[in-house]
This record gives sequence, structure tokens and C-alpha cells, in this order.
Amino acid sequence: MQRVFVLDKNKRPLMPCHPARARELLKKGRAAVFRGFPFTIILKDRKGGETQSIELKVDPGSKTTGIALVADCKNGKKVFWAANLNHRGQKIRDALLSRKAIRRGRRSRKTRYRKPRFLNRTRPQGWLPPSLQSRVDNIFTWTKRLIRFSPISEIAVETVRFDTQAMQNPGINGIEYQKGELTGYEVREYLLEKWGRQCAYCGARNVPLEVEHIIPKAKGGSNRASNLVISCRSCNEAKGTLDIKEFLAHDPVRLKKILAQVKVPLKGAAAVNATRYATGNALKSFGLPVSFWSGGRTKFNRIKQGLPKDYWLDAVCVGLTGERVFVPRGIMPLVISATGHGSRQMCRMDRFGFPRTSAKSKKTVKGFKTGDLVKAVVTAGKKRGTHIGRVAIRTSGSFNIKTATGTVQGISWKYCTVLHSADGYNYNMGGGVSSPA
Repeated sequence: MQRVFVLDKNKRPLMPCHPARARELLKKGRAAVFRGFPFTIILKDRKGGETQSIELKVDPGSKTTGIALVADCKNGKKVFWAANLNHRGQKIRDALLSRKAIRRGRRSRKTRYRKPRFLNRTRPQGWLPPSLQSRVDNIFTWTKRLIRFSPISEIAVETVRFDTQAMQNPGINGIEYQKGELTGYEVREYLLEKWGRQCAYCGARNVPLEVEHIIPKAKGGSNRASNLVISCRSCNEAKGTLDIKEFLAHDPVRLKKILAQVKVPLKGAAAVNATRYATGNALKSFGLPVSFWSGGRTKFNRIKQGLPKDYWLDAVCVGLTGERVFVPRGIMPLVISATGHGSRQMCRMDRFGFPRTSAKSKKTVKGFKTGDLVKAVVTAGKKRGTHIGRVAIRTSGSFNIKTATGTVQGISWKYCTVLHSADGYNYNMGGGVSSPA
């Protein structure tokens, strides 16, 4: 079970306590709830106190980053708190591509549009695309919060460098690094020769052929050569955004041939490579000792202790102190999912590109804002009961609450109480380990 963060009456961090101790302090009135996620209490009658050294361990990933707090105990190191931080890089990329397409489309029509900006803009040193920068910002944000709520004295972070060429061709060396898959070809000519100038899906010849994505771009597919085939127009339109296994379920021989040439995507490895220095610099900015460790050391520590593969458990095993760490029975990591802080779009558009809603007005209504986690206790009417979930505000004061079972509409603000203010993240409890390490 995870520990509860504790602050003294001056909001200085103390050692995390057991949940039973936190319940006792709350019941006796000696403490109050300071924050819902991560759960933190603040003491009313205590100022200062002795603290131990807590090490923050981070295992950055392309989609999910593992975070763990490890402190000394009688038998060595022990996990006090853990989390899996899910990033939203792909959603940011999709939103930017959608905005780009909308702006370009409006420039070719007789409608209002945003003029293109000048093309000689320069980027600052260390610039990263927004989809990658969000990963760095998420790690920075949560490191800052954990330092605020616990007495962290040092940081250990896993940093890896992927050789994407060697991942595809383990025997590569020397000048071979300069000769890629398309050496001497253009993409279309390469695909025509590779697939024998016939449709990869139906085998049609002597018809106009088009470049088609095996994994559709709408589902995260890339423009990498191994993800491209040549197909006729009818097959291209019929496949659309279908999964290749579903589209060729009737022809397993052809499906096996196509899948045999599809290589492992390198998007994750590229994201980690691009952000490793930025992540390290962000963690160094807190002024704490930061140590960097290899992924091989992490894997060795995890396998040696017999721990299952998980992001937060990888974080536990980072570094020299990860050789022997006690993982309490049934500890559940907090699953944190980045959601952003709303949309910048001023109003919704119809399929013709014209506004179908009014522009945004108030961001806060009666002290509530969209995304707040609220508890609504309705005492009468058809919606009678207790509803807990994320709120969507309206200027009329009649809110919608999205609960685990669905959306409850038309709840008056008078019945609502804020449990956790919107901060750009969703929270849930993930699966833990069933036995101690």
C-alpha cells in the first residue's frame, strides 16, 4: 500500500506515513486533507520534524514514464510511493496536424482564415516538437510536485541511447550506416520493384498503382518504407483505416507475406533519443544530485529480484540502489494520464468550416471549471443520489458530470463540491505486485 504524503503546518514536507496513520490523524482532527492526487495531508499542530533521505527514481519512456520514491528501511531500500505517468504526445501531434489541415483548407476558400506566417522564423537552442516537449514537461511537473510533498534528497534517472540502425540490422558497421534501405531509389520506384509492380493486396497488374500505408496514419502509422505497399485504387479505398489483419482475413497467405516485411516501429526509440538530454537538464534544474544509469543495469536489477515488467518497477530498479529494493505486498501505483488543459479552439465548426457554437465566454462558473473532480449529492428528483466525476460547466449553473458509469446531465452547481481541481491530468489506481520482493 502506498504511503500518504505529509506536510507540517508551514507546508514543509515530512516523511510519508502509513494510510492507517493518516486516517487516525484525520479522525482526531489533527490533520486535514491538503490534496487529493497525490493524496496529501497537512498537520495542524506540528512544525518541522526529523526526515530521512528519499530517492526519486525515474524511468522515462516514449508513452509511459515510471516514477518511484525509495527510502531506507531496516533491511535496505523500500518503495514508499510509485506511479505510471502516461504521456499524450500522439494526441498533440494529431491535434497539430488537424489544425494545419484546417488552416490550409480555409486559405483556399472564400472564408475567414489565418494568414500564413513568415518563413524565416528561427527556433531556440534545444527546441523540441510540442509532442516531445510535453513528455519533458510532464516529468518536470511531477518531479516538482513530489519535491514539494516529500523530502527528496537525490534523483536517479535511466537514460538510454538507441541505435536504430543496429536494431534493424545487428551486424551493421562502418560505412553501412550511410546506406539506408532506399539507397539508390526513390520511394515509389523502390516499392514498385519490391512488390513486382502489382497490387500487394489483390495482385492486379497493368493498373494505376498507389502508395498505401499498412498501418494507417490515422492509427499512428508512419511513412517508413517498411510500412508502405503498392496497391490499386479499389483496394486502397476498400482498406481505408482498417487493420491489415481484418482486411486480409480471407487471404492468410498474402497477409503473412505482407506482415513479414513490416519492421518494428522506431517512433518510441526516436522519442526517447530526442528527449534524453532535455529530460536530464530539466531534472538538474532542481539543484539536487542527479545520477544517470543505463537501461541494461535496470533490467539486470529487475530480473535479479524476480520482479515483473512494469514501468514503475523499472523505475524502482534504476541505479546502484536498485539492486535490492523491498516492494511491499499489494502496492498499487498511481496511474497518471496527461489530458492537457482544454482546447484552444474558440468555437466548434460544422462540416463546411463555419462556426456552429458561440465563442468561449467564462472559464469559471460559480467557482467550478471544466475538468474539476466533483462530488454531487442530489437530495431529490430523478437524479437523486451521489455522483462523483469530472464536471463540464455551463454559464447557467447546470452542469454535466462524467462518472464511471456515464454522464449525468443537468446537475445544479449547488449540489457540487470540488474534490480535486483540474490540473491537466487524470488519475486512477493501477495493478500492483501480488507478493513481496
